[in-house]
Amino acid sequence: MQVFRVKGVAPFGRQKQNFSKDVVASDSDDAMHRVLSILGSKHRINRRQINIDSCEAIEPNTSKDPLVINHFREEIAVAGPAVVEEE
Repeated sequence: MQVFRVKGVAPFGRQKQNFSKDVVASDSDDAMHRVLSILGSKHRINRRQINIDSCEAIEPNTSKDPLVINHFREEIAVAGPAVVEEE
């Protein structure tokens, strides 16, 4: 299992907004499917309304998502905290 950061645009309310979601998945297609499922169930958005711009694999210790941290807690503890460069 790997960590993927999926970025895109979706309608939240009356406006379209950018989103970024970190998910644990086996490959990029699975990651995109999971994000579509999560956004659809939480925000009642149809899959065809969500535009995914990018899906890239990232290191688990760079994510701040609690589900990712919990899934990779042993690896993160061994590797230590990551130095995140701000853009």
